[in-house]
Amino acid sequence: MTKKVERVKEGLHGTIQIPADKSISHRAVMFSSIAKGKSIIKNFSKGQDPNSTLNIFKNLGVDIEYKGDSIIEVRSDGNLIEPSQDLDCGNSGTTMRLMCGILAGQKFNTTMIGDESLSKRPMKRVIEPLTRMGVEIISKDNHAPLIINGSKLNGIDYESPIASAQVKSCILLAGLNADGITRVKEPYLSRNHTELMLKYMGADITSDGLTVTIKKSTLTGKPIEICGDISSAAYFITAALIIPNSDIVLKNVGLNPTRTGILEVCKKMGADIEILDEKTVSGEVSGDLRIRSSKLHACEISGELIPKLIDELPIIAVLATQAEGTTTIRNAGDLRNKESDRITATVTELKKLGADIEELEDGFTINGKKELSGGCEVKTYHDHRLAMSLFVAGLICKKEIAIDGFEWVNISFPEFEALFSKIIK
Repeated sequence: MTKKVERVKEGLHGTIQIPADKSISHRAVMFSSIAKGKSIIKNFSKGQDPNSTLNIFKNLGVDIEYKGDSIIEVRSDGNLIEPSQDLDCGNSGTTMRLMCGILAGQKFNTTMIGDESLSKRPMKRVIEPLTRMGVEIISKDNHAPLIINGSKLNGIDYESPIASAQVKSCILLAGLNADGITRVKEPYLSRNHTELMLKYMGADITSDGLTVTIKKSTLTGKPIEICGDISSAAYFITAALIIPNSDIVLKNVGLNPTRTGILEVCKKMGADIEILDEKTVSGEVSGDLRIRSSKLHACEISGELIPKLIDELPIIAVLATQAEGTTTIRNAGDLRNKESDRITATVTELKKLGADIEELEDGFTINGKKELSGGCEVKTYHDHRLAMSLFVAGLICKKEIAIDGFEWVNISFPEFEALFSKIIK
């Protein structure tokens, strides 16, 4: 599907509700499915990735039923059954890596598969620690498909070479079924949705700085209300900041401190962003955001900030094209292992639009403020985040652009276009 995007002339105005957080949606259905009892999950994501997770647990024998548009009821005795078919993770790396931890301690064997993109993504980062815990995982040179031969597990002390919520969560989920104590330490603090929700559902888990410790635990079903996804909000935040005469409000955005790197960067750049009605629901902080167009200046993004905004870096690159000075993004080499090589892809496509951006081994430099010319076709590389970033860039281009492969937006954000149409005047 090719999507044409033209410049917005009158600014963005209005109030919109940001859809459910994808990361929390994955975890809500996963943890409810291995918990004892009933869980009602409100505001479950409509993205294809969380739906892949939901379908996997149906194939593992869990009773899951929709009770409304975005409300699901999960009933479980805490046990999973051997599936009659391969478990299809679709395009979702979160699904595959976290499921490795859940399936490792089962009494049966499973095979997980994914689409072409997912099958190219590295799985050694979870295979290695799980193997140390006692499970056998057969892979295609550390890539999917993965055959997991469920085993009795033992706790380990694991020092992760990267700050990755997926790696950390995988090991912690295996630790739920492991004898002894499991500890995970990471170089920087990655998103902590897993720790918060496991604690909320009764796990024996503690966090101390960069180290998380878990003991064998039984989870109990609980009501879970999912806040809006700040990674989805990032596209609207950026658009409102760089399109003149904009003033919008985003409702119910997740404000977990391990995810708010995008807000920290925007504020460093001089953005006019106000947090309204902050509250805590189901263990997660959320609130409303008011964003107004702003005069921005460049900044440096690196180190411990990177895990807090790794998914937002392509749209931050768009933001940086409209900031005075040179913005440098470093320590983001893991961007090359996403749905696409997001470093090369972001640089290649933004250059087509007229951005002054250069590729680094572990990030990029962007020289602003630069008017984007547009008037060309750009590619998404089967990457939903790149597709949405290019859409926002198109809103400030001098000439109309065409985005080839725009349908990949549906992986995480099927409501994306409809929400933008509500605030483009």
